[in-house]
Amino acid sequence: MKWKILIVAALIIGAAVGYKFYTDKVVADTAKTYETEKVVRMNLTKTVSATGTVQPRDSVEVSGKVTARIKEILVEENDHVTEGQIVAILDGKDFEAKLDQANFTLTNARQKLERTERLYKIGAKSLEELQDAQYEYDRAKSAVELAEDDVNQTVITSPMDGVVVGEPKTPGTMAVQGSTNPTVIMRIADLSEKLVKAKVDETDIGSVRIGETATFTVDAYPDKTFRAEVTKISQTDTTNSWDTNNSTSSSSSSNAVIYYYVTFSAPDEENLLLPAMTARLDIIVGQVVDALCVPIDALKTDAKGSYVERITKDAQGKDVSEKVYITVGLYGEEFVEVTGGELKPGDEISVTYEAAKKTSSQGGGMPMGGMRRPPI
Repeated sequence: MKWKILIVAALIIGAAVGYKFYTDKVVADTAKTYETEKVVRMNLTKTVSATGTVQPRDSVEVSGKVTARIKEILVEENDHVTEGQIVAILDGKDFEAKLDQANFTLTNARQKLERTERLYKIGAKSLEELQDAQYEYDRAKSAVELAEDDVNQTVITSPMDGVVVGEPKTPGTMAVQGSTNPTVIMRIADLSEKLVKAKVDETDIGSVRIGETATFTVDAYPDKTFRAEVTKISQTDTTNSWDTNNSTSSSSSSNAVIYYYVTFSAPDEENLLLPAMTARLDIIVGQVVDALCVPIDALKTDAKGSYVERITKDAQGKDVSEKVYITVGLYGEEFVEVTGGELKPGDEISVTYEAAKKTSSQGGGMPMGGMRRPPI
């Protein structure tokens, strides 16, 4: 009987030792390992992204003030022109004929006026007849001035210094004058300085200020970075959606994202930027030098505020986590500035947590370790 008791006792002790070994192994295998980053000092920059279009500083569409066929085009695409330079001539035969007729009428009106004045002085003409002759003369004189102006308008001059952009119209084309839809004979632009006009989201527009700098790239030169400076911020959104009297704008943008136009000056000494190129900008809206920084991924919050979890070693060399509450300043793309709290460069802080290691049991149904947050 005694040997049976001894066997049972041995089995119980063996099971207890085996269970203790198993649970120790599970605890060891499910112990949390931390992915950490160091607290660092760095120069931190906050940017706002936007997309815009390259534009010339100034540009003008050259049209005729009279309707006539184009007789000559005196410039070509990419030619440099100066203000007042003749760039095109319209066919002025009809206007010259009208001027001749107006001059003939004016001569007759002048002779009639002179004759009426002489007769009026000797009492042979009345004051009313003299006034009528003066009126006819004045009207004929105005007609000559208008006809002369029409003839002069057949000579098209450049209104500014610049470059002819795009192909001008060809001779023989009818150039129609008008205020609504005139024929554009050519376009002239001042390419000595470039602008970028960009749309900035309403969530970012509050960070943008006049004088702030930006960098941008264009598809034509993907490895080259250009610089720009904010010169103007529009006071209305791109669709004037605030205007309740404009039913089209208010209805079309009621559920749309609101954007504001921001204009940048963009020096281009190499003359690489061409009008209509798409510019992808990073507007620098904040900078700090040698700031104490932590990764944004490490930042957490609770009822007390923002904190990070600093990882240290205990007496047995195991990782220990402790909350360190901090105040933050400027946010960059990946890091945030620490403006207060008990952190120093080199401190290890938790960024993410790895899943617990799985243990394969042999001959038992012991539970596996799961994913747990580190102790708080």
